[in-house]
Amino acid sequence: MTSSRRSLLLCFAVGVLLAATPGWLNAAEKPPARHVMTLTDIERQLQQLSNWNRWGDGDELGSLNLMTPKTRRRAAKLVKRGVTVSLARVAEEAKAVDNPDPFQQKMLKIGRTPGVPWAVDNYSVNYHGYAHTHIDSLCHLFFRGRLYNGFTHEDVTEKGARRLSIHNLRHGIFARGVLVDIPRLRGKQWLEPGEAVYPEDLDAWEKKADIKIGRGDIVFFRTGRWARRDAKGPWDVQAVGMPGLHASCCAWLKSRDVAMVGSDAAMDVMPSQIEGITHPVHLLLLHAMGCHIFDNCDLEDLGATCEKFNRWEFLLTASPIPVRGGTGSPLNPIAGF
Repeated sequence: MTSSRRSLLLCFAVGVLLAATPGWLNAAEKPPARHVMTLTDIERQLQQLSNWNRWGDGDELGSLNLMTPKTRRRAAKLVKRGVTVSLARVAEEAKAVDNPDPFQQKMLKIGRTPGVPWAVDNYSVNYHGYAHTHIDSLCHLFFRGRLYNGFTHEDVTEKGARRLSIHNLRHGIFARGVLVDIPRLRGKQWLEPGEAVYPEDLDAWEKKADIKIGRGDIVFFRTGRWARRDAKGPWDVQAVGMPGLHASCCAWLKSRDVAMVGSDAAMDVMPSQIEGITHPVHLLLLHAMGCHIFDNCDLEDLGATCEKFNRWEFLLTASPIPVRGGTGSPLNPIAGF
């Protein structure tokens, strides 16, 4: 299977958001009454939180339009110590229940042939899912036949995505990053699978960290997913769940006009706590707000560094592979202090 066809199939697979409610949803954490949401609420928020046409009917950057020369200059001034921290999980080459399609490195040359001194290898990775650090482009998710800003199935073919592709981010991401560390807020090492983050947690973190999230920021949410995995081993995300944001957080993020978001899991709390829809946070962010997503970041070193410096903001840089037609990219985001 070609890489473009594989990416296309992934794009369509993630587009299937409306699904029968899994049996284990009934036993999952229940949201506070004030945050109980239904599929009807999500459909309403698709309109209320929409950035469609905000930057024109041909816009393909979405909320990354909020990353401007002014915000980049402001972000650059955050680097004072010259310290950098990777936000990427080291490529997972071991097959596991949460990594059924591992990263593969194949050596093509090893420098043993006379006159051929090079070591050369080939990488292969099915990066969407729950194992590899990557960015979701806006062509990654369909809802009822449409993508962000009204683009349609016709804009994605077996040759790739003609609109909203990852190559639109070829000039890189350069912005103020902010870490929201929910385990530290709650006084624990990690959140458990299915444990949700709500808007009041975001307010409480701002107060605790003495920081204000605002226009053009890139916000990362640490759940401690990798710390738990390292301590207890991998788990089946589909069967057990994953910590993450409840859909009620999306209106909060829209009110702050953030440029982008990311987490050490897959953004959505799983199960979603909303009957009939599996990934409402992905839907509202990618489809309505045009907000690209970093998934599966490793935020353990970042959390420790932020705590050490007592500073929860940093310069965030990232360079997706500019594949024309790609639905996203594996990458290594860097925090600069």
